[in-house]
Amino acid sequence: MTTAKDLFIIAMDPSPDRAVGQGDLSLALAAAELIDLLGTGVITVDGDHIVPGGQPASDDRLLEQAAAGLTRQLPYERIEDWLWRRGRDLSAAYQAALEEDGELTRRRSGRLPFGTERVEPVDTPTRRRATDRWDEREPVLAALAAVVGIDSGRSDEEPGLDDEAVTTVVAAAHDAVMELEAVRQRRTIESAAFANLWRGP
Repeated sequence: MTTAKDLFIIAMDPSPDRAVGQGDLSLALAAAELIDLLGTGVITVDGDHIVPGGQPASDDRLLEQAAAGLTRQLPYERIEDWLWRRGRDLSAAYQAALEEDGELTRRRSGRLPFGTERVEPVDTPTRRRATDRWDEREPVLAALAAVVGIDSGRSDEEPGLDDEAVTTVVAAAHDAVMELEAVRQRRTIESAAFANLWRGP
């Protein structure tokens, strides 16, 4: 399992009262992939650029896709640009992969057969591993969850990230999510203004 899959499972867990936007989650998943690639030495970070190395020794197809999608010619890609490019519809890709692996199931809410369908994690070793990392307030998972608005319950006194490259990736993901929120707010304001224009005085 990867940090991205652990993050997805935590975000989908139905027990806490939290709702995560798919765009926000996609950006954070792309950041989680970069952090896993950093951890295996497949990439390094130079300033705010991704410097690729070899291919990952991983049996995870999504992580392999991420590595294969790296820009390998100079000038190397900026982290935030890569997050936007890789993050496009990434949460849907992770949902499909986890459903295919039997890690997620679809359930209908309500008693009627045509009720709203929702996706929930299945109680598997994979889910238990993700929740164990979460319960232990593992710094990387907690930092990525915070990017999408999930509170880990960590106090300010607890140790944070101690790797400069990981901190850079998390900060870029946070900036991208803030930018996405700004775009949403701008569209909401524009839509309201357009509706008022048609409504008239």
